[in-house]
Amino acid sequence: RLCLQPLWDFVTAKEPLIKSPFFPVLFSFTAYMAFCLPYIALDFLSTKLPNLRKYKIQPLNSPTLGMMVPCIIQSMYHHAVLIFPVTFLHWYWRPVNLPVIAPELPEVLLEVVVCLLLFDFEYFLWHLLHHKVPWLYKTFHKVHHKHVSTFALTTQYSSVWELLSLGFFAAINPLLLGCHPLTEMIFFLANIWLSVEDHSGYDLPWSTHRLVPFGLYGGAPHHDLHHLKFKSNYAPYFTHWDKVFGTFTES
Repeated sequence: RLCLQPLWDFVTAKEPLIKSPFFPVLFSFTAYMAFCLPYIALDFLSTKLPNLRKYKIQPLNSPTLGMMVPCIIQSMYHHAVLIFPVTFLHWYWRPVNLPVIAPELPEVLLEVVVCLLLFDFEYFLWHLLHHKVPWLYKTFHKVHHKHVSTFALTTQYSSVWELLSLGFFAAINPLLLGCHPLTEMIFFLANIWLSVEDHSGYDLPWSTHRLVPFGLYGGAPHHDLHHLKFKSNYAPYFTHWDKVFGTFTES
């Protein structure tokens, strides 16, 4: 508990901001863009530096500024016009409560992992259904598959229904587990980061899938292959559900 208390004290010192109805949307958009920026820099640098380009999963494809700008505009629009009203209603319905005591580190780590596993399962079922039912794919999910070669900013390039559905999955899991607000924030950050990494188009030496043993985590190569082939690798992060359902393809 002692190792997280200073961090929690720092967060609670910003209590007026944390309790503001604007905080969730600012937190989400700021984190998303901050995680995208390193990959945006890599996309521009890798066109000139072969030593960086070798880490691209599809080295013959590079996003242009003309491809990136619509993704940024759509994300800004979705956060301002769609996500903010939803988070405002959530703020009104469930006012933010900031306890004085921080959670214990083992508790945080366990609950973040459980939240990620739950989200992975929920998204797998949602994703599989939207690929197997043609009407669902054409109406809701096809937008996200506009880019066969993904880059970081395609992470949230999706329909309104898809964005709100996945946002609901992310929000409901910490609530069901009764997570501490700090745990909830850490899970949101981890979820945004892993989603951006999945769509980054890069297989770097420190990528998450290289840090998790036994091929349990697919990462960017796993998800990039889904965008390339469309008919496999439906789970966003881990590989076990695709292996169980026979939809796993080795990247």
